[in-house]
This record gives sequence, structure tokens and C-alpha cells, in this order.
Amino acid sequence: MLDDALKTQLKTYLENVVRPVRIVANVDSGAKSRELMELLQALPALCDKIEVVEERQPDERAPSFALTSPGQDIGLQFAGVPMGHEFTSLVLALLQVGGHPPRVEQAVIDQIKRLEGEFRFETYFSLSCQNCPDVVQALNLMAVLNPNVTHIAIDGAVFPEEVAERQIMSVPSVYLNGEMFGQGRMEVEQILARIDTGASKRTAERLNSQEPFDVLVVGGGPAGAAAAIYAARKGIRTGIAAERFGGQVLDTMAIENFISVPHTEGPAFVTALEQHVKDYPVEVMNLQRAEKLSVGGELFEVELTSGATLKSKTVILSTGARWRQMNVPGEELYRNKGVAYCPHCDGPLFKGKRVAVIGGGNSGVEAAIDLAGIVSHVTLVEFDGKLRADDVLQRKLRSLPNVTVITSARTTEVLGDGGRVTGLNYESRGDGRMHALAVEGIFVQIGLLPNTEWLRGTLELSPRGEIVVDQNGQTSVPGVFAAGDCTTVPYKQIVIAVGEGAKASLSAFDHLIRTSAPEEQTQAA
Repeated sequence: MLDDALKTQLKTYLENVVRPVRIVANVDSGAKSRELMELLQALPALCDKIEVVEERQPDERAPSFALTSPGQDIGLQFAGVPMGHEFTSLVLALLQVGGHPPRVEQAVIDQIKRLEGEFRFETYFSLSCQNCPDVVQALNLMAVLNPNVTHIAIDGAVFPEEVAERQIMSVPSVYLNGEMFGQGRMEVEQILARIDTGASKRTAERLNSQEPFDVLVVGGGPAGAAAAIYAARKGIRTGIAAERFGGQVLDTMAIENFISVPHTEGPAFVTALEQHVKDYPVEVMNLQRAEKLSVGGELFEVELTSGATLKSKTVILSTGARWRQMNVPGEELYRNKGVAYCPHCDGPLFKGKRVAVIGGGNSGVEAAIDLAGIVSHVTLVEFDGKLRADDVLQRKLRSLPNVTVITSARTTEVLGDGGRVTGLNYESRGDGRMHALAVEGIFVQIGLLPNTEWLRGTLELSPRGEIVVDQNGQTSVPGVFAAGDCTTVPYKQIVIAVGEGAKASLSAFDHLIRTSAPEEQTQAA
């Protein structure tokens, strides 16, 4: 299961284990149990502090295993075989159970250790889900640091009966004390904010005490990260407030067109972005959503949903975009109950079922191609009279025997039985006739919507809601700049967003130089 190169790399990591790690496996006679034991039995040879034992527990999930350390009260388990995207979660769990300090801020560690009460977390994941590891790793860390927290990470594909019983149709799906806690990507700070009742108030108080910034970046995607780095390199006070650092890049499976980087994945790219930002004196304020921009005073003010207000001499807006919804009856009702937006994450939950993909651009066609290898049949529904994806993708799509393409079709309604999706209705735009399509899953891939609603009436937006900028990234409000997918700049690409972020930052610095008081210019010189 582990080739020699991976074993060598893993052995190097496990040299950081400083205390014994005891792995207790619960297995049966099935193929997955044999696969799990092959993985686990390779570990002691790579680290002499790791011990693997089998303890049959008929009432527990099999295959599964618990990780603990003698003298430590740790409730951390995996159910399934943590390979794929979850292999990193296993490695981190081994290190943290083995006493290696986690790479998170001390304030977060202290907050976890202060938690009181009983927190029994269960996370359902799929091995192809790039959003799942962050959730699994966050909850694993909490289980290692606080005996009041237990966590079991469950591969939904290995335990389909549980998935069906709980009607799980989106991963990651997290349960707390037997009740649904949340779905989708969550970082440890987000989880803590929900279960630590005083966290939000403390954060708002801390942010309100911040001195004004020279440049405040709102949004933490590639454009925002580039803007923050370029501003900090000028030696000016820089802050970045982001609802989710990395933005929609976190949901990107493969990145193969960022020059000089032949291949990477979204989460890895974002990790590198965040580390690059932290190499400079940038005040990073994550999990902060902006709701109002006030102009007209000596300083711009950005009000956050947390209740805090940040002040700055200039502002760079890089709030990005999100997946566009169909906005048809039933879509919101059956969101995460068959309506999905991430084929890589949720596709494995529809193995052997019939699904539809809405959208005939590159994203839609790529989704249909990927799903065709998992589900029984894919129907791609496109509003236009022809597909808009690249020719190479269209040729691949049409070569697949279990794919049907319907063009000139307008989806009008998502159908369901109250608990999950059962189909959709669409109108043939050619003759106006209505049709019903029986499917169990609907993957929506119809483009992006800029995150700019909160700016309406404050600065100029295009009819599509994009922030109107000039060649320097300047908005209609002097001193406020914008970059990335939220602007009118065409071609929504990571490499373009990075360049636009750098340009907006340089423009903001130029604005500061030209508008600062003479005594400030003298001090700066």
C-alpha cells in the first residue's frame, strides 16, 4: 500500500514523535479490514514509538482504529482506511498524539484546552474530498488537546448504511453529540466560534482596538494575498480581513495553469499563499465577513458581521466570487440533500446512481467527466444551444457511454420527496415543452457570482454586480481599490487575480504617497 518513496518520507516525519503511540485496530474478515491492517502494520517499522494491536469489538465500526498514548486521555478514531486526501490527516494525528506540537497559534490551543462540557464529534468524509481534511484535522487536534472532545472520522464509502440512514448527501458532514453540526469546509477557529460562546465577543473587542491601517485588504483569495504582500513590502501598516482565507481556490481540485507550477491542488496552493503572507508583518484577521464600507471621513471604515469595525487610509476589495445558484424552486430546499456544488467532494456519495450536471462550460463538462467514472449515468443540461467547454473536454465527454447531453434546456424546478432529490424539470427552449428527468443528484456548475452585495450604493458596480475598476484597480471611490474575481477585469483566473492584486496594492501605495500630509512624507522618507 505504501511504496518505498512514501515510506521514506513518512519515516522522516515520524522522527518527530516524542512519546509512545498506541493504535488499537478493530477489524473483521473483510477486504477493507485487510487493507487497513496492511497500512497500520507498516507503521511500527517506520517509528519504534508506534505500537499496533488488534482488539475485536463487535459493536463498533469495522474496520476502524483508535489512536492514543499511555497516560493521555485522547478520544480520536478513524473508521475506514485513511488514504487519498485523508492520508495527511493520519500523519498529523500520529504526530500530535505522539507529542509533536501542532502548528497553530497558541491562542487557539489555549481556547481548545479551556472548553468545558462534552463534545462527541463524528465526521463523514470521502477520500476524494479536498475540503474534508481541514475538518478532520481540526477536530482531531481538538480531541488530542482536550479530553472533553472526542472525534471519529468516518469514510462514508465504507459505511454506506450509515450514510443512507442519516441521509448524508454532502461531505464533510459533521455531527455533534448525535445531531447535525454542519456541512462543508470548516477550520478550527470556525468550530470553536460555534461551541465557545464567548469567542465572537472577545474577537470583536480585540479587532475594535486595532490601530488604523495604511492598507486594509478585504478578502483572502489570491488577489487579496498578493495585495497584502505587496503592501507589507512597502513597510506600511497592512491588514487583511477574510471570511475564509483562500476563498474559492480552496474548492479547486487541480491547478495546472499557474505559471512555473505544473500541478498543485487548491488547498496546497492556499497553504502556500497563507504562509507567504505570514512571512511579512501583516495583521491577518480570518473568519471575518465585511458587511458595510463607510466612506467620506478621514479614514475608511469597514464594518464586520462580528460587530467589529476596522479603519484604514486605503482599502483594497478582493472579496472574490462564489458558485452561482440556479435560483429555481426546490434548489435551496434540497441543498446538501442531492443538490451539490462540488463533484469532487460529493461525487462518491452517488456511486451507482443517476445524476445531472447543470452547465456546459469547462467546470460543468469536467464535472460530468469525473462523475461518469463513479455514477451509473450522467445527464448534462445546458441552457445554451451548444456546449461552451474547450473542444478537448467536449470530445472526452462525448466518448463516454454513460453520458447524455441536453442543450437548449432551462432547468425550472428541483424535485424531491421531502428528504432528498428525486429529479428535476426542464423546459426545452426550442418548443417550450416541459420535461421531467429522474435523478438522485444534481451538480450545479453555472459560473460565478461576485461577493459584492454589501457594496451596493457605496461604489459603482456593473450590471453583473462586479466592481468597476480602471486600469490601475481604482474604483469609483478615490482611495478604494479592487482586484480579482469581484471586479470587471475579464478572465477569472488565479494568475490574473494575483497580478491584479499586486497592481491594486501598488496603486494604493501611490495614492498614499500623493495624498499624505507633508510631515508624513518627511517621516516616511
